[in-house]
Amino acid sequence: MPELRVGLIDSGLAGPSSAQVVASRGFVAGPDGDVIQTAVLEDQLGHGSALADILLQGAPGCRLLNAQVFGRELRCSAGQVAAALDWLLAQRVRLVNMSFGLREDRKVLRLACERARSAGVILVAAAPARGEPVYPASYPGVIRATGDARCTPGELSFLGTPQADFGAHVRSGARGVAGASVGCARVSARAARFLSDSPTATCLQLIDWLAGQASYRGPERRSG
Repeated sequence: MPELRVGLIDSGLAGPSSAQVVASRGFVAGPDGDVIQTAVLEDQLGHGSALADILLQGAPGCRLLNAQVFGRELRCSAGQVAAALDWLLAQRVRLVNMSFGLREDRKVLRLACERARSAGVILVAAAPARGEPVYPASYPGVIRATGDARCTPGELSFLGTPQADFGAHVRSGARGVAGASVGCARVSARAARFLSDSPTATCLQLIDWLAGQASYRGPERRSG
């Protein structure tokens, strides 16, 4: 059975997770708005490293491809993410985790997501449990994932709300890394486990399987 290749678009990696990385590339914004491909730097935020740990704990047989778009802060352009997606597509990934959300709908990112989905790549992106839509989570066919305080580390929730499809445990174990980004990585880890066993499954089949694994259905109810 071929290895499952999982793309992680984030702040890079550091520590033990690096051993599972088969390829890495950095994507930085150039002075004229273009995107420049570079060698990667060590993760300066700890964000990508924490998410990589979650992915590898949930699906230890997968191989990571590291697309670095964040440097000293969790901020990047839609063009950087689009370039990262196109690179991952060329690397034949099956699944991409994007534990972030951009406020504006940009054509360059929308088209990159369409290209990836047309090639059979499954995209999982972070979304807030409430509030305004973010991208790429709000693009058609992208699995929208968030944090859910009801869930323990091994549980999922099937939310089915206008904001998100699935939720998962919000804490990573890494200091300062929590919330929707962690929930997204946990959903991706469960997806990777399924795809390792069912490599030809479609996105809809994956969604049906994830829904069947859910410990909770419907949105998390909060007081106040």
